[in-house]
Amino acid sequence: MTGLTVAVAADNAGVRLKNSLAELLGGDHRVADVLDFGVPDEADDRAYPRLALTAAEAIARGEAERGVLICGTGIGMCISANKVDGVRATVAHDSYSVERSIKSNDCQILTMGSRVIGPELAKRLVTEWIGYTFDPTSASAAKVAYITDYEHHHSTSAASGR
Repeated sequence: MTGLTVAVAADNAGVRLKNSLAELLGGDHRVADVLDFGVPDEADDRAYPRLALTAAEAIARGEAERGVLICGTGIGMCISANKVDGVRATVAHDSYSVERSIKSNDCQILTMGSRVIGPELAKRLVTEWIGYTFDPTSASAAKVAYITDYEHHHSTSAASGR
């Protein structure tokens, strides 16, 4: 695996954790670049959906391979990111879920809640997560393909002819 480009974003509830994780990722030899989509500090009160959608769209365009998004619970970021065609996001706060998000579901985005997880565990999970890869020959590949196919045939843009 060559160096990943990782998008990060957080609302003001998650900015401290996001900044800590961005620093960790920036020092990881497996990461080529970290793209920070905000917020820069707690004074910035942009809502999580705007931030999640911007980061997820960058991933959908191929500007980053992975994303780490943080809000209070991780749930809002996850729901928002999953609205972008071609993106699979998960909330995960434990090692097994982090592993399976890649190996079973080929998720590009990991979301976490700063009010749910401590910073040291979050660092450990992000470090583990960027080390996993999806095996396109695995039994899970057909399941992920089924989801992707459904998305392509039932998305808003497909339905409207865009």
